[in-house]
Amino acid sequence: MHVIVDLCVVPIGAGVSVSSHVAECVRILRAAGLTTHTHAYGTNVEGNWDEVFTAIQRCHERVHEMGAPRISTTIKLGTRSDRTQTIADKVRSVEEKLS
Repeated sequence: MHVIVDLCVVPIGAGVSVSSHVAECVRILRAAGLTTHTHAYGTNVEGNWDEVFTAIQRCHERVHEMGAPRISTTIKLGTRSDRTQTIADKVRSVEEKLS
């Protein structure tokens, strides 16, 4: 099943700046061959359900390896059964309505 996820991984107890942890997660998601779009408060991810959630698990494992004793993650996701839709499709639809 194809899924689009809005992912926000927040290391707790790892200091004030978490950009290195975020960058590591984005590396993991991209290495998994997933489409990503990082924004100010998270990353949109799209791909096969199992591949996406396996990569999210790997993000958690890696952020713990980097020294974060706790992680709080927020996930919003959407699936469709009527057609395949990409992150780019969703953004383009809104941009067309703005012009």
